[in-house]
Amino acid sequence: MICRILHIQNEQDWAKSAQWLKSRSHPSDGIETVVREIIAAVQEKGDEALLDYSRKFDAPDFSPPFRISDQEIARAAASARVESREQISGAAANIRSFHEAQIERSWFITRQDGSILGQRVLPVDGVGLYVPGGQGGKTPLLSSLLMNAIPAQVAGVRRLVVCTPPRADGSVDANLLVAAYLLDIDEVYRVGGAWAVAAMALGTASIAPVDVIAGPGNIYVTTAKRLLQGQVGIDMLAGPSEVLIIADRSANPAWIAADMLSQAEHDALASAICLTDDAKLADSIQQELEKQCVSLPRAQIAARALMDWSCIAVVPGLELALSLANQIAPEHLEICTRDPWEKLPHIRHAGAIFLGQNCPEPVGDYYAGPNHVLPTLGTARFSSALSVQTFCKKSSIIASSHEFMRQNVDSIAALARMEGLEAHARAVEIRRKNKPN
Repeated sequence: MICRILHIQNEQDWAKSAQWLKSRSHPSDGIETVVREIIAAVQEKGDEALLDYSRKFDAPDFSPPFRISDQEIARAAASARVESREQISGAAANIRSFHEAQIERSWFITRQDGSILGQRVLPVDGVGLYVPGGQGGKTPLLSSLLMNAIPAQVAGVRRLVVCTPPRADGSVDANLLVAAYLLDIDEVYRVGGAWAVAAMALGTASIAPVDVIAGPGNIYVTTAKRLLQGQVGIDMLAGPSEVLIIADRSANPAWIAADMLSQAEHDALASAICLTDDAKLADSIQQELEKQCVSLPRAQIAARALMDWSCIAVVPGLELALSLANQIAPEHLEICTRDPWEKLPHIRHAGAIFLGQNCPEPVGDYYAGPNHVLPTLGTARFSSALSVQTFCKKSSIIASSHEFMRQNVDSIAALARMEGLEAHARAVEIRRKNKPN
């Protein structure tokens, strides 16, 4: 069978049965060594290293410039189908509307002693957006461009840099350029892989460095982000995509199978899990997976993900399903039950939650508005979706008055001496002698 069925009676059963899932988060140790070498090469050779890696892995006859001209972007937009432009614009409008609700404002308070305190919220100066193209450029993720660029724009970031791998002929998917045009992004580079991340973080002659790098990628891209974090900010360290579906007998097995396959087709490490209290539904979903998978263009990838990292688990009741969902803390959680809103208060850990039979995960991937860049591999226990805040920084504002100093100097000095920091104590005590002009 293409996807295993498990029978889980309690949390201990799941812990034993799902051991195989843990290895999804442990890539080969050799990857970090390779990525370190790539970063060092970009740091030492700059554009020359970008050219070498681009020819080796993406486009054998690649030739500079790396940056795509404004004219080429405009030509792509002009030649695009009207329907395509409208569809991209519609998705962009929904994403922008949702993220505008996330805007945080700077604020100030004034105390009775005249002191002013506050928090200043500002965008970073520059953001680098990595947009995958898939092997051979077959899966250009223009939705990732929308989901990363629009929150940065809402935050007020002035400079947006897009890096995406070229296809074998050196070109870039036209729909990506249309999306860039519609978002008014003109700094787009034909550079992919870990070397693109290194270029955005460290800078080269062609690509000036940025402050934050966002966007999904393969394990090499993710490893580069991890190694460069600290020198540059990142959105998150995302792993392979995943969906967890909680379903009862009211669910349509064909729909559940379709939703599982929509994740499984991402890559061979993707995971699709369904928890249900109906054994007949589990059997029907398994049959539908077999039936639907064979007709997919990426059937081989989807089948491998289903066999290696996926399952349909039959549980005695949905209470256990909800508890397991919180343990798994999935990237995407679908609640396909008769009363999904009643289940929502029991969910504490999930990147995004999709409620009801008419809300498959691709709705969130493309069009609803909430961000699809989400924590994976259980990190939803402490992480959140990419947001406007990903591209902002906050500074505390402190303007203490003479009266505040007069009232509190002894307490401040005493606390400093408790820590053995005499100069700290004297820095406040010296202000007790004379009021500044």
